[in-house]
Amino acid sequence: MNIDRLKRLTGNCLCALLLTACSSGTAETLQSPDGRLSLTAGVKDGCPYYSLAQGTETLINPSALGFILEDGPLDDNFRLKEVRHSTFDETWAQPWGEEVEVRNHYNELTLDLEERNGLKRRLSIVFRLFDDGLGFRYVFPEQENLKQFVIMDEKTEYAFPWDAKAWSIPTNGTKYYEALFTASPLSRKDTISTPVTLEVNDSLYMVLHEADLTDYASLNLTPGTNKQEKGVTLRAALTPWSTGEKVFAAAPFATPWRTIIVGKTPGDLMLSRLMLNLNEPCKLEDTSWIEPGRYVGIWWGMHMEKYTWAQGPKHGATTANTMRYIDFAAKHGFSGVLVEGWNYGWDGDWTENGDAFSFTKPYPDYDLKKLADYARQKGVRLIGHNETGGAATNYEQQLDSAYALYRSLGINAVKTGYVNPMLDHKELQHSQYGVRHYRKVIVTAARYGIMIDNHEPAMPTGLQRTYPNLMTQEGVRGQEYNAWSPDGGNPPEHTCILPFTRGLAGPMDFTPGIFNFRNPVFPGTHPQTTLAKQLALYVVLFSPLQMAADMVENYENQPAFSFITSCPTTWAKTIIPDAKIGEFVTIARKDRNSENWFVGSITNAEARTLELPLDFLSPGASYKATVYEDGEGADYKTNPYPMKITEEEVTADSILTLQLAPGGGTAIRIEKL
Repeated sequence: MNIDRLKRLTGNCLCALLLTACSSGTAETLQSPDGRLSLTAGVKDGCPYYSLAQGTETLINPSALGFILEDGPLDDNFRLKEVRHSTFDETWAQPWGEEVEVRNHYNELTLDLEERNGLKRRLSIVFRLFDDGLGFRYVFPEQENLKQFVIMDEKTEYAFPWDAKAWSIPTNGTKYYEALFTASPLSRKDTISTPVTLEVNDSLYMVLHEADLTDYASLNLTPGTNKQEKGVTLRAALTPWSTGEKVFAAAPFATPWRTIIVGKTPGDLMLSRLMLNLNEPCKLEDTSWIEPGRYVGIWWGMHMEKYTWAQGPKHGATTANTMRYIDFAAKHGFSGVLVEGWNYGWDGDWTENGDAFSFTKPYPDYDLKKLADYARQKGVRLIGHNETGGAATNYEQQLDSAYALYRSLGINAVKTGYVNPMLDHKELQHSQYGVRHYRKVIVTAARYGIMIDNHEPAMPTGLQRTYPNLMTQEGVRGQEYNAWSPDGGNPPEHTCILPFTRGLAGPMDFTPGIFNFRNPVFPGTHPQTTLAKQLALYVVLFSPLQMAADMVENYENQPAFSFITSCPTTWAKTIIPDAKIGEFVTIARKDRNSENWFVGSITNAEARTLELPLDFLSPGASYKATVYEDGEGADYKTNPYPMKITEEEVTADSILTLQLAPGGGTAIRIEKL
């Protein structure tokens, strides 16, 4: 398709500009189960649309829906053929997560559309309205006049009646989703990646994202001025193929869900399970082999240039060094040891020559079988590492042989990596091409009983419900930026923003736990936190596979390390006592395997005093609280190490006073007596 034709097609279907002028049409309404949210959807002058309200307050003005296909528009020539209503209510259990059970309760409206003339193509739009938000998707039914087709643009819009403060990262110029989330009015944004978090006022927060990203392009959003009223309209901007198309499809076909979460507080956003509920139920018959846990690894030493990934005198992945890490893991109750740089392919420019990676052939100084056996004898597992350099095809060709080898050795977890913004040197990681590749890896891994920690991923969209072997993912500016970032590391507010932005998309492999802040390579770059805040991140940033990221020698004889070794990675219950995006957050989580609770509280660059009522504890019971807090004089800039560890008996009636230093935090273990 040439550009002039695409411009002409786009110009002919600006339905959003017509909606308020349309006098003819049909409208259907839908309420959330508790009645707080209401949806209106229908067709006006051939254009499908929707709007959303909370009580009498409009959240989204009438907004256009539809597509531009390769052979023409599919958004302005419809009639409403049939309407279907239904309701659904279930409770399902997570093999791991931030709580055990999830309620999935929604009311559903389906609009079956058909073109009024021409090819009479059919399209359905399915809306699911929950108490905490909306999900909607397009469904192309099997039909004679629409078999294989190409989506050039998705015309989904979000017409907001105001210009809200939004937390987001830019799509353009950002690699691997590793940018700092910044806040500014929607109207001042460029194209942005989802999730996008809106802080409308002190009692209205919203999040825009997607769920069940399957064989489709990742969603981005582009703002423009809403011409009807004061406000801003966001429009879908799908990640393209290198040839310009967005999605290749064949009917029957369903798009991902477009999700809108609505909450009164930032904590409400964190507790929503709308995205998970919009994914398909678990497809694995047996999940007993899926094991959340803590791990250490030969990794931070490479960033400190004590070790190298490539062969040579400082090679980190040696048999002797790995045995040392295994011994440490066994001694301190860690379930796994990650080893990077163990396999052929790291020598030379591996980011450009990813085809040289072998995922079955270890370097001569790394005895893979001996180490796997040694780890098993110690009650520990090796965690495989498969950096691809973005060479997706090379990796796919080795998936079966590599995973069969790992399974035979008792290795049941693999960290994958794609340090190249182009897969196979041509396609964006977040395009349909990348989404297809990542899904193939996850499904193949499940077949071999292997858990995946995916680095440089497509943005998570809740697939862990369907394939719970997808444990955690990066797609975040993580701890490694505290090793080599030219701006000195992640600013103190970064981790006070992540739970309400990237964290809403799914578990994050942020890799907390740095105890030695000295950096011999980049002396001005280090964690912009106190030591106590590094501990608190184990509770604040959820991941069922959680790394203690420092070199193991830096944990020896450190009393603070006892918090990491005691902290679970999967939970029975999660609550958020208090939070303000970008300023501070306090999270309490209950262990799945005991009556113990763990609390993490962190702040930005400002010192602050917070009150923490313990009313989430069982009434009438007594507990021992072990508090790891910033010590006298602690400051993230000048003195990050001071820590005070105290114990006291507490009950549900107790209120703890938390003193957080600049860039600091508090971690608390609460054990039932």
